[in-house]
Amino acid sequence: MTQEFPEQPMPRWKRAVLKVGSSLLSDGKGGLGKRNAAALARMIARFHDQGREVLLVSSGAVAAGRGLFAGRDADLTQRQALAAIGQTPMLGLWQGLVEQPVAQVLLSHDDLRNRRRYLNARATLKELLRAGALPIVNENDTVAVDELKVGDNDNLAAVVASLVDADVLLIATDIPGLYTGHPVQDPDARPLSTVGAITPDVMDMARGGAGELGTGGMLTKLEAASKAAAAGIGTALFNGRDEATIAGLAEGRLRGTWIPPHGQ
Repeated sequence: MTQEFPEQPMPRWKRAVLKVGSSLLSDGKGGLGKRNAAALARMIARFHDQGREVLLVSSGAVAAGRGLFAGRDADLTQRQALAAIGQTPMLGLWQGLVEQPVAQVLLSHDDLRNRRRYLNARATLKELLRAGALPIVNENDTVAVDELKVGDNDNLAAVVASLVDADVLLIATDIPGLYTGHPVQDPDARPLSTVGAITPDVMDMARGGAGELGTGGMLTKLEAASKAAAAGIGTALFNGRDEATIAGLAEGRLRGTWIPPHGQ
């Protein structure tokens, strides 16, 4: 029987990037669902009440677009069109769940490579936080090309965390955290509450495909955590489907996997 993750205190933080994947926002019928998003929105509201700042990297636009235009995701151009169609319902989902004004920010690979545009994006995001808004960041899929994409929203979240000098990266997953093996296929898989460093052996534990709605899996989450750690940012992986876990995290208690920044 797979063991449960013990609860542990989160380090103190002021600014976080929260990444939410497509699988947590799907209603199972090709559209967007509110159940998991509502619990996460309550956590965001609690953080806001505590004087903390949150930026949201939310997947779901392509999945929402696919629900409206089924079967049109065979190539990059069609996926770009789906992302454009799905952005509005994805933003509407979050705006309907939080009291803060939401602000859409679309970033491209070029924005992050060009120093002037990088600094402009950084200044804009920080100003949105000062204004009390909830920035919702996505890759600008409409203009991206395969060879110049950030790639997935896990890695984008790590880049954004570094961009805005976040203290922590929070990644909501559809499982409780990282295990020594596949928690469904391996009944002896043990939960890893803390991973001191992302080594090749740790990456091997995460091998496996992403869900049909997303572009990543646990592997991309560890890649993101490794990038964040190199930038001095810790990462928390937690179950975005479990309301008790989400409520605990809102009060500074993590039931999941903590990956500290380098040197800690």
